[in-house]
Amino acid sequence: MTFCLDATTINPVKGEEIKYAIILLHGYGGDGKDISMLALNWQRHLPNTIFICPDGPEKCSINPSGYQWFDLSIDNRNYILDESLKAEKKLQQFLNEVKSEYGLVNEKICISGFSQGCMMSINLGLTSEKNFSCVVGFSGKIIDQEDLKKRKKNSTNVLLIHGDLDDIVLPTFLLESKDFLIRNSIDVETHLIKNCGHNIPIEASSIALNYILKKFNNL
Repeated sequence: MTFCLDATTINPVKGEEIKYAIILLHGYGGDGKDISMLALNWQRHLPNTIFICPDGPEKCSINPSGYQWFDLSIDNRNYILDESLKAEKKLQQFLNEVKSEYGLVNEKICISGFSQGCMMSINLGLTSEKNFSCVVGFSGKIIDQEDLKKRKKNSTNVLLIHGDLDDIVLPTFLLESKDFLIRNSIDVETHLIKNCGHNIPIEASSIALNYILKKFNNL
């Protein structure tokens, strides 16, 4: 099947039936191949999981060799919200195609992302009709709290991880996101990684893997 977004896919270990999926969303200016490096670290612990890493729907305005989920070149709240909603609609279509292709339901799927991909993961994860297994976000934030509060439809558990030295998406956004999620009855776990900038170190990858394993094993 051809999906509506190009994607890097890492299939389960040979001979294993697909029981779960992890959708990995890259950051601003990245692509599916970049974020798929996480899957290579996680795969041996998740042998019956397919990892699907789509490219954003647009070429990145500041890095034409990469992609973006929405444009950040215009610093305007309404513009950014509108653009992110367009991307979310495209991701929802992509997700429906994935579920149909592999016979999966939301509770067998983890939505995860880095930076701008984390922002999309939170929105996608909490506005779908049914709970996902979990949402795992690295170095991100909530795009628009007022909008998300209005559109929230489920209570998917969320893990957020952030570096304390992040100067691209400030670590204060971790606290703001945590506060919002708690106030809106979402079970949220957060980790602030010491001496870490805007990246995913081994410690963050390990925390995320253990969290996902726990969620999948509890199904």
